[in-house]
Amino acid sequence: MIIDDVHRGIQKNKKKKRVGRGPGSGHGKTSSRGENGYGSRSGSSRRVSFEGGQTPLAMRVAKRGFNNKQFAKKVAVVNVAALELAFENGTEITPEVLAAKGLAKGRFDQVKILGNGDLTKKLNVSAHLFSASAESKIQAAGGTVSRVLS
Repeated sequence: MIIDDVHRGIQKNKKKKRVGRGPGSGHGKTSSRGENGYGSRSGSSRRVSFEGGQTPLAMRVAKRGFNNKQFAKKVAVVNVAALELAFENGTEITPEVLAAKGLAKGRFDQVKILGNGDLTKKLNVSAHLFSASAESKIQAAGGTVSRVLS
């Protein structure tokens, strides 16, 4: 191999292909557009979903139904076991405190406390929603439950 051959023909700024400059250029007369038809005319361009005249996929697929999922409230879920690990006895717990501690992650509209796990500490918990088991476990440990209105 000749080292000079490796870089021969490589240009940093390649010149634009000049079409329609006569028969000697290799791209003369019709400028690689073919003889007739839509593609040969100026201003022709295909839309994104064009499939060569075949019915596009977006038109073939059935379009039914509607749901309000995008408008639903996002609920952050926190278990009683997580409260047991993260907080000391007698702590006042609010949705803001849960978010600061990293227990209620991401963007949420409401916080729900679930009853998974055991609770031995007396906690004063304020949240939007409570499961029945979580509410009974918090109260059995001597804590209080209060609902935040949203």
